[in-house]
Amino acid sequence: MNVQVFGFHDCQDTRKALRFFAERRIGVHFVDLKERPASKGELKRFADRFGAAAVVDKESATYKAMGLRVALDSPQRLLERALTEPRLLRTPLVRNGGKVTIGHLADEWRAWVEADRKQA
Repeated sequence: MNVQVFGFHDCQDTRKALRFFAERRIGVHFVDLKERPASKGELKRFADRFGAAAVVDKESATYKAMGLRVALDSPQRLLERALTEPRLLRTPLVRNGGKVTIGHLADEWRAWVEADRKQA
């Protein structure tokens, strides 16, 4: 498995994702969005799968502080803002090859692990 987790160390769901893979002894490449914001291509991969609106965390303090709750920004425009304001993203963003998830989705990750073990 080639798992990549994008998130923040202080995000509870990101920590849960890292713990999930660590408990199963699966190596993870962690990308701390605080130190290295996601590239446009990386965000596009998640937005293509789930839609731009799903990638943005409308409950985040950053979203609320920027006054975006009442703004008429399109989901695509919000995604562009997330390139410079990574705290707008819903995390963790998890990628395993061509498979991607947004948020804490242990059941889906478990299916990835089981499928990988069957192939081995």
